Amino acid sequence: MPYPEIRPRRLRRTPALRRLVSETRVAPSELVLPMFVREGLTGPRPVASLPGVVQHSRDSLRKAAVEAVQAGVGGIMLFGVPAERDATGSGGIDPAGILNTAIRDVTAEVGDATVVMSDLCLDEFTSHGHCGLLTPTGEVDNDATLAAYAEMAVAQAAAGVGVVGPSGMMDGQVGVVRRALDAAGHTDVAILAYAVKYASAFYGPFRDAVESALDGDRRSYQQDPANLRESLREVELDVAEGADLVMVKPALPYLDVVAAVRAAVDVPVAAYQVSGEYAMVEAAAANGWIDRERVILETLTSIRRAGAQVILTYWAVEAAQLLRQDH
Repeated sequence: MPYPEIRPRRLRRTPALRRLVSETRVAPSELVLPMFVREGLTGPRPVASLPGVVQHSRDSLRKAAVEAVQAGVGGIMLFGVPAERDATGSGGIDPAGILNTAIRDVTAEVGDATVVMSDLCLDEFTSHGHCGLLTPTGEVDNDATLAAYAEMAVAQAAAGVGVVGPSGMMDGQVGVVRRALDAAGHTDVAILAYAVKYASAFYGPFRDAVESALDGDRRSYQQDPANLRESLREVELDVAEGADLVMVKPALPYLDVVAAVRAAVDVPVAAYQVSGEYAMVEAAAANGWIDRERVILETLTSIRRAGAQVILTYWAVEAAQLLRQDH
Protein backbone atom coordinates (compact mmCIF):
# COMPACT_ATOMS: atom_id res chain seq x y z
CA MET A 1 0.00 0.00 0.00
CA PRO A 2 1.38 3.45 -0.80
CA TYR A 3 1.95 5.82 2.11
CA PRO A 4 -0.80 8.40 2.63
CA GLU A 5 0.09 11.93 1.63
CA ILE A 6 1.60 13.59 4.69
CA ARG A 7 0.91 17.32 4.94
CA PRO A 8 2.00 18.92 8.24
CA ARG A 9 0.67 22.21 6.86
CA ARG A 10 -2.88 21.02 7.55
CA LEU A 11 -2.40 22.02 11.20
CA ARG A 12 -1.19 25.50 10.25
CA ARG A 13 -4.12 26.45 8.03
CA THR A 14 -6.11 28.69 10.40
CA PRO A 15 -5.36 30.71 13.54
CA ALA A 16 -7.62 28.39 15.53
CA LEU A 17 -5.72 25.30 14.39
CA ARG A 18 -2.38 26.93 15.13
CA ARG A 19 -3.55 27.84 18.63
CA LEU A 20 -4.85 24.33 19.20
CA VAL A 21 -1.52 22.63 18.51
CA SER A 22 0.83 25.32 19.79
CA GLU A 23 3.63 23.67 21.75
CA THR A 24 4.85 26.76 23.60
CA ARG A 25 2.72 29.43 25.22
CA VAL A 26 3.76 32.58 27.04
CA ALA A 27 1.43 33.77 29.78
CA PRO A 28 1.36 37.32 31.21
CA SER A 29 1.79 35.80 34.68
CA GLU A 30 5.23 34.53 33.63
CA LEU A 31 6.53 38.02 32.82
CA VAL A 32 8.42 40.27 35.24
CA LEU A 33 8.79 44.01 34.64
CA PRO A 34 12.14 45.61 35.61
CA MET A 35 11.52 49.13 36.96
CA PHE A 36 13.94 51.92 37.86
CA VAL A 37 13.21 54.47 40.58
CA ARG A 38 15.45 57.51 40.80
CA GLU A 39 15.88 59.50 43.99
CA GLY A 40 14.81 63.13 43.76
CA LEU A 41 12.64 62.99 40.65
CA THR A 42 9.24 64.65 40.59
CA GLY A 43 8.09 62.74 37.51
CA PRO A 44 9.27 60.02 35.12
CA ARG A 45 12.46 60.67 33.17
CA PRO A 46 12.99 58.85 29.82
CA VAL A 47 16.07 56.67 29.36
CA ALA A 48 17.47 57.74 25.99
CA SER A 49 18.94 54.35 25.04
CA LEU A 50 15.79 52.47 26.10
CA PRO A 51 12.84 53.99 24.19
CA GLY A 52 9.69 53.64 26.27
CA VAL A 53 11.57 52.95 29.52
CA VAL A 54 11.84 55.59 32.24
CA GLN A 55 13.45 56.31 35.54
CA HIS A 56 10.46 56.64 37.84
CA SER A 57 9.74 59.05 40.62
CA ARG A 58 8.17 57.47 43.69
CA ASP A 59 4.72 58.60 42.56
CA SER A 60 5.06 57.41 38.98
CA LEU A 61 6.49 54.10 40.22
CA ARG A 62 3.37 53.42 42.27
CA LYS A 63 1.13 54.23 39.31
CA ALA A 64 3.16 52.04 36.96
CA ALA A 65 3.07 49.18 39.44
CA VAL A 66 -0.73 49.34 39.46
CA GLU A 67 -0.73 49.37 35.65
CA ALA A 68 1.46 46.25 35.61
CA VAL A 69 -0.89 44.47 38.00
CA GLN A 70 -3.89 45.40 35.87
CA ALA A 71 -2.12 43.99 32.81
CA GLY A 72 -1.64 40.68 34.62
CA VAL A 73 2.16 40.85 34.83
CA GLY A 74 3.49 38.25 37.25
CA GLY A 75 6.13 40.32 38.99
CA ILE A 76 8.07 43.58 39.32
CA MET A 77 11.85 43.80 39.74
CA LEU A 78 12.94 47.05 41.38
CA PHE A 79 16.24 48.87 40.84
CA GLY A 80 17.17 51.97 42.82
CA VAL A 81 19.13 54.94 41.48
CA PRO A 82 20.44 57.09 44.34
CA ALA A 83 21.26 60.77 44.12
CA GLU A 84 24.62 60.16 45.80
CA ARG A 85 26.99 57.21 45.92
CA ASP A 86 29.94 56.17 48.06
CA ALA A 87 32.68 53.55 47.97
CA THR A 88 30.73 51.03 50.07
CA GLY A 89 27.30 51.43 48.47
CA SER A 90 25.77 52.32 51.81
CA GLY A 91 22.62 53.65 50.15
CA GLY A 92 21.63 50.10 49.28
CA ILE A 93 21.61 49.11 52.94
CA ASP A 94 20.09 52.30 54.37
CA PRO A 95 16.43 51.64 55.30
CA ALA A 96 15.69 55.17 54.05
CA GLY A 97 17.57 54.61 50.78
CA ILE A 98 15.71 54.91 47.51
CA LEU A 99 15.46 51.16 46.80
CA ASN A 100 14.16 50.22 50.23
CA THR A 101 11.75 53.16 50.14
CA ALA A 102 10.52 52.02 46.73
CA ILE A 103 9.92 48.50 48.03
CA ARG A 104 7.73 49.90 50.80
CA ASP A 105 5.90 52.15 48.33
CA VAL A 106 5.13 49.36 45.87
CA THR A 107 4.17 46.74 48.44
CA ALA A 108 1.84 49.27 50.08
CA GLU A 109 0.29 50.05 46.70
CA VAL A 110 -0.21 46.55 45.25
CA GLY A 111 0.17 44.20 48.22
CA ASP A 112 0.22 40.57 47.14
CA ALA A 113 -1.43 41.24 43.77
CA THR A 114 1.96 40.72 42.13
CA VAL A 115 5.38 39.48 43.22
CA VAL A 116 7.59 42.37 44.34
CA MET A 117 11.26 41.62 43.72
CA SER A 118 14.37 43.70 44.28
CA ASP A 119 17.85 43.69 42.83
CA LEU A 120 20.37 42.79 45.50
CA CYS A 121 23.63 44.27 44.30
CA LEU A 122 25.85 47.24 45.13
CA ASP A 123 26.66 48.47 41.64
CA GLU A 124 23.87 51.08 41.53
CA PHE A 125 25.06 52.46 44.87
CA THR A 126 28.86 52.47 44.62
CA SER A 127 30.88 55.43 43.42
CA HIS A 128 33.14 53.07 41.44
CA GLY A 129 30.25 51.16 39.83
CA HIS A 130 31.40 47.66 40.75
CA CYS A 131 29.08 45.06 42.25
CA GLY A 132 31.11 44.76 45.44
CA LEU A 133 33.53 46.37 47.83
CA LEU A 134 37.05 47.01 46.61
CA THR A 135 40.41 46.12 48.11
CA PRO A 136 43.03 48.87 48.46
CA THR A 137 44.46 47.74 45.13
CA GLY A 138 41.09 48.10 43.36
CA GLU A 139 40.01 44.47 43.12
CA VAL A 140 36.53 43.32 44.14
CA ASP A 141 36.70 41.74 47.60
CA ASN A 142 34.38 38.74 47.42
CA ASP A 143 34.05 37.98 51.14
CA ALA A 144 33.72 41.58 52.33
CA THR A 145 31.03 42.03 49.69
CA LEU A 146 29.12 39.02 51.03
CA ALA A 147 28.78 40.72 54.41
CA ALA A 148 27.31 43.79 52.68
CA TYR A 149 24.90 41.62 50.70
CA ALA A 150 23.67 40.02 53.92
CA GLU A 151 22.85 43.45 55.36
CA MET A 152 21.23 44.55 52.12
CA ALA A 153 19.05 41.44 51.99
CA VAL A 154 17.77 41.97 55.52
CA ALA A 155 17.03 45.63 54.78
CA GLN A 156 15.04 44.71 51.67
CA ALA A 157 13.15 42.00 53.50
CA ALA A 158 12.32 44.41 56.33
CA ALA A 159 10.95 46.80 53.69
CA GLY A 160 8.54 44.08 52.58
CA VAL A 161 10.04 42.52 49.46
CA GLY A 162 8.87 39.05 48.48
CA VAL A 163 11.88 37.95 46.43
CA VAL A 164 15.48 39.18 46.52
CA GLY A 165 17.68 38.89 43.45
CA PRO A 166 21.39 38.64 44.33
CA SER A 167 22.99 39.58 41.03
CA GLY A 168 26.61 40.41 41.82
CA MET A 169 28.10 36.97 40.99
CA MET A 170 30.06 36.76 44.23
CA ASP A 171 31.00 33.22 45.24
CA GLY A 172 28.78 32.04 48.09
CA GLN A 173 26.30 34.91 47.82
CA VAL A 174 23.15 32.77 47.89
CA GLY A 175 24.15 30.87 51.01
CA VAL A 176 25.13 34.03 52.87
CA VAL A 177 21.88 35.78 51.92
CA ARG A 178 19.78 32.75 52.89
CA ARG A 179 21.40 32.50 56.31
CA ALA A 180 21.06 36.24 56.93
CA LEU A 181 17.38 36.25 55.98
CA ASP A 182 16.61 33.23 58.13
CA ALA A 183 18.53 34.59 61.13
CA ALA A 184 16.53 37.83 60.89
CA GLY A 185 13.23 35.95 60.80
CA HIS A 186 12.58 36.44 57.08
CA THR A 187 12.32 32.76 56.26
CA ASP A 188 9.51 33.32 53.74
CA VAL A 189 11.50 35.70 51.52
CA ALA A 190 12.56 33.80 48.39
CA ILE A 191 15.84 34.06 46.49
CA LEU A 192 16.00 34.47 42.72
CA ALA A 193 19.67 33.75 42.13
CA TYR A 194 21.38 35.36 39.17
CA ALA A 195 23.20 32.06 38.87
CA VAL A 196 24.35 32.54 35.28
CA LYS A 197 25.31 36.13 34.53
CA TYR A 198 27.66 36.66 31.65
CA ALA A 199 30.10 39.55 31.20
CA SER A 200 28.01 40.69 28.27
CA ALA A 201 28.17 43.64 25.91
CA PHE A 202 24.35 43.66 25.89
CA TYR A 203 24.11 45.56 29.21
CA GLY A 204 25.01 48.99 27.86
CA PRO A 205 21.60 50.70 27.97
CA PHE A 206 20.94 49.35 31.48
CA ARG A 207 23.98 51.24 32.70
CA ASP A 208 22.41 54.42 31.34
CA ALA A 209 19.21 53.61 33.23
CA VAL A 210 21.02 53.27 36.57
CA GLU A 211 23.56 56.00 35.78
CA SER A 212 26.40 53.55 36.36
CA ALA A 213 29.73 54.98 37.44
CA LEU A 214 31.63 51.90 36.24
CA ASP A 215 35.07 52.48 34.77
CA GLY A 216 36.38 49.22 33.40
CA ASP A 217 34.54 45.92 33.25
CA ARG A 218 33.28 43.07 35.43
CA ARG A 219 35.00 40.16 33.72
CA SER A 220 36.78 39.09 36.90
CA TYR A 221 33.49 38.03 38.50
CA GLN A 222 30.87 37.74 35.76
CA GLN A 223 31.09 34.73 33.47
CA ASP A 224 32.96 34.27 30.21
CA PRO A 225 30.44 34.20 27.30
CA ALA A 226 32.33 31.21 25.85
CA ASN A 227 31.52 28.92 28.80
CA LEU A 228 28.57 26.59 29.33
CA ARG A 229 29.85 23.93 31.74
CA GLU A 230 30.89 26.68 34.13
CA SER A 231 27.31 27.95 34.09
CA LEU A 232 25.95 24.57 35.12
CA ARG A 233 28.44 24.47 37.99
CA GLU A 234 27.33 27.92 39.14
CA VAL A 235 23.68 26.82 39.02
CA GLU A 236 24.42 23.65 40.98
CA LEU A 237 26.18 25.66 43.68
CA ASP A 238 23.37 28.21 43.97
CA VAL A 239 20.68 25.55 44.27
CA ALA A 240 22.73 23.77 46.93
CA GLU A 241 23.04 27.06 48.83
CA GLY A 242 19.28 27.57 48.87
CA ALA A 243 18.22 29.35 45.68
CA ASP A 244 14.46 29.12 45.14
CA LEU A 245 14.75 30.15 41.48
CA VAL A 246 17.77 30.52 39.20
CA MET A 247 18.28 32.94 36.34
CA VAL A 248 20.25 33.16 33.10
CA LYS A 249 21.25 36.65 31.92
CA PRO A 250 21.19 37.71 29.06
CA ALA A 251 18.49 35.60 27.42
CA LEU A 252 18.47 35.53 23.60
CA PRO A 253 22.23 35.09 23.01
CA TYR A 254 22.22 32.27 25.57
CA LEU A 255 19.15 30.17 24.77
CA ASP A 256 21.33 27.05 24.73
CA VAL A 257 22.35 27.87 28.29
CA VAL A 258 18.72 28.37 29.32
CA ALA A 259 17.88 24.93 27.90
CA ALA A 260 20.84 23.28 29.62
CA VAL A 261 19.98 24.87 32.97
CA ARG A 262 16.33 23.81 32.62
CA ALA A 263 17.47 20.22 32.07
CA ALA A 264 19.83 20.32 35.05
CA VAL A 265 17.63 21.62 37.88
CA ASP A 266 14.18 21.12 39.36
CA VAL A 267 13.65 24.70 40.56
CA PRO A 268 12.01 27.35 38.34
CA VAL A 269 14.31 28.86 35.71
CA ALA A 270 14.17 32.55 34.81
CA ALA A 271 15.83 34.48 31.99
CA TYR A 272 16.45 38.22 31.72
CA GLN A 273 15.81 39.77 28.31
CA VAL A 274 18.32 42.53 28.89
CA SER A 275 18.48 46.15 27.81
CA GLY A 276 20.61 45.57 24.72
CA GLU A 277 18.19 42.95 23.42
CA TYR A 278 15.31 45.38 23.92
CA ALA A 279 17.15 48.34 22.41
CA MET A 280 18.12 46.47 19.24
CA VAL A 281 14.52 45.51 18.52
CA GLU A 282 13.28 49.04 19.23
CA ALA A 283 15.94 50.55 16.98
CA ALA A 284 15.20 48.18 14.11
CA ALA A 285 11.47 48.78 14.47
CA ALA A 286 11.96 52.55 14.51
CA ASN A 287 13.72 52.22 11.16
CA GLY A 288 10.87 50.16 9.72
CA TRP A 289 13.02 47.07 9.31
CA ILE A 290 10.93 44.64 11.38
CA ASP A 291 7.36 44.11 12.58
CA ARG A 292 7.84 45.27 16.16
CA GLU A 293 4.93 43.53 17.89
CA ARG A 294 5.53 40.22 16.15
CA VAL A 295 9.22 40.33 17.05
CA ILE A 296 8.43 41.10 20.70
CA LEU A 297 6.23 38.03 20.97
CA GLU A 298 8.61 35.88 18.93
CA THR A 299 11.55 36.68 21.19
CA LEU A 300 9.54 35.93 24.32
CA THR A 301 8.28 32.67 22.84
CA SER A 302 11.83 31.59 22.00
CA ILE A 303 12.95 32.22 25.57
CA ARG A 304 9.95 30.29 26.90
CA ARG A 305 10.59 27.46 24.43
CA ALA A 306 14.18 27.17 25.63
CA GLY A 307 12.85 26.43 29.10
CA ALA A 308 12.53 29.68 31.03
CA GLN A 309 9.39 29.69 33.16
CA VAL A 310 9.90 33.32 34.22
CA ILE A 311 11.01 36.08 31.83
CA LEU A 312 12.20 39.51 32.90
CA THR A 313 11.48 41.93 30.06
CA TYR A 314 10.99 45.66 29.62
CA TRP A 315 8.05 44.78 27.38
CA ALA A 316 6.21 42.97 30.18
CA VAL A 317 3.13 45.21 30.29
CA GLU A 318 2.83 45.64 26.54
CA ALA A 319 3.51 41.96 25.91
CA ALA A 320 0.85 40.97 28.44
CA GLN A 321 -1.65 43.10 26.55
CA LEU A 322 -0.57 41.67 23.19
CA LEU A 323 -0.83 38.11 24.49
CA ARG A 324 -4.38 38.73 25.61
CA GLN A 325 -5.27 40.06 22.15
CA ASP A 326 -3.50 37.15 20.45
CA HIS A 327 -5.31 34.50 22.46
